Amino acid sequence: MAKEFKTIDDFDVEDKTVLVRIDINSPVDPGSGIILDDTRLKLHAQTVKELSNKGAKVVLLAHQSRPGKKDFTTLSQHAEALSDILNLRVKYIDSIFSNSAKEAIKSLRPHEILLLENVRFFSEETLSRTPLEQSKTHLVRELTPLIDYFVNDAFAAAHRSQASLVGFTVNTPSAAGRVMEKELTVIQDALDNVEHPCVFLLGGMKPEDSIDVMENVLGNGTADSILTTGIVGNIVLWASGADIGEVNRNFIASRGYEDMVEKAKELIDRFGEKVKYPIDVACEMDGERVDIDYTEIPNEAIFDIGVKTINYYAKEIRDAKAIFANGPAGVFEDPNFAMGTEDLINAIANSNGFSLIGGGHIAAATAGLGLEDQMSHLSSGGGACISMLASKDLAAVEALKNSKD
Repeated sequence: MAKEFKTIDDFDVEDKTVLVRIDINSPVDPGSGIILDDTRLKLHAQTVKELSNKGAKVVLLAHQSRPGKKDFTTLSQHAEALSDILNLRVKYIDSIFSNSAKEAIKSLRPHEILLLENVRFFSEETLSRTPLEQSKTHLVRELTPLIDYFVNDAFAAAHRSQASLVGFTVNTPSAAGRVMEKELTVIQDALDNVEHPCVFLLGGMKPEDSIDVMENVLGNGTADSILTTGIVGNIVLWASGADIGEVNRNFIASRGYEDMVEKAKELIDRFGEKVKYPIDVACEMDGERVDIDYTEIPNEAIFDIGVKTINYYAKEIRDAKAIFANGPAGVFEDPNFAMGTEDLINAIANSNGFSLIGGGHIAAATAGLGLEDQMSHLSSGGGACISMLASKDLAAVEALKNSKD
């Protein structure tokens, strides 16, 4: 992939103040408030440590969850966890651009690291606007005079056009951090140099994204077959003419996805057998998992793909030279319905082909099985990764490409 954006290598950061946007949004125990998984903290540690080692004064900007959610909290614990991972002190201040925060930034010495408060405590952060509009927010106007460079390492949020992600690029020389650089390079190179047969395994609860990916990768010849699971699989089943039961049709309609059925039908009409759907499904009946042929689905909620589908899809995966996977196969959090997700992840891990696992739930399930090292690439960003698979521009990356020199 030819780089169209600057990286850390393009700047001399010694004795310079570098604002680094990272994505350390982590699962938090609702009871204790303790961070349950430090994967993202470990990922960004490389960028942070490199900048510190090069003599930069490192200012970190990050978010945790969003307003209204139980895990929307301060970043004090994140600072402690990052300190342990880096074996360096990460200072923390419970504000973003107050006078005390600005004084803390000004007083930084080379090699020192400061984590500012959860950027989503600033209400304008959740608004989506153009980089120029975001450059005029209080956040960007208050912090820009204090920094020499901006580094965006938050690939997982790169599809969002929020102030902390795109606003600083307008007036500050900007670059991609190591996580951002690696994700963009690996995913784009995989798409540009795909080996065949190539299989896309698409599931989860966001069918609009998966339908866009299907249309893109089938239309441009990247994919030889699409294996659908989760709500995506149910929509494609419905589009194929199968009776998926009123309860499942109502669920799809209640989520506003009914128009996806017609789009799926158009893809089936265009690409035929390349669009594959479950041949059996798993429902809960009398408290037990029951696998049922797709021609006999009762009026019961579908929670997973069935065993016959698992075997069918696993063979497709074994025969593939490239596998792209995004979204779980079902309600994998429930042990009764984890089989589809876990067995397909195992099939990918044991395949000889290149394997790219999208972020989000399927990445969490892969890590939970201890199989992340058996994948060619485990992405840190579900939304950003699937946007790339659908050939959509990532707002934060476009901002880096157009940033001030």
